[in-house]
Amino acid sequence: MSMIKRPATLEAYKDLIQQALYEVEELRASIEYDEEFMEDAAGLVQPLEDTLSKLMKELEDGSYAFGGDDLDYMPIVNVAPNVILPFKVLLRQINDAHTKGLASDEED
Repeated sequence: MSMIKRPATLEAYKDLIQQALYEVEELRASIEYDEEFMEDAAGLVQPLEDTLSKLMKELEDGSYAFGGDDLDYMPIVNVAPNVILPFKVLLRQINDAHTKGLASDEED
């Protein structure tokens, strides 16, 4: 009974990943703009970007498979405060789809 809504199509899943990559870039820009306030976030950018980029590459080259362990970034997401990582829900939504697959009509 998860409150996180999984995407129903592969395109919707890719869109979520693209959104997350955009948010990571915004986070990077925020860190560069205000290094002192955002210093706690500095270590988050690269692992998030690496995982999301790998995921997108696998989706595009056809080597991706749903179902499996949590994505590599989940330990970071689980402990990062919302103020540092305001798009945690999006990252969890991507992970939920990764581990459980796309949503089906029967789940509604």
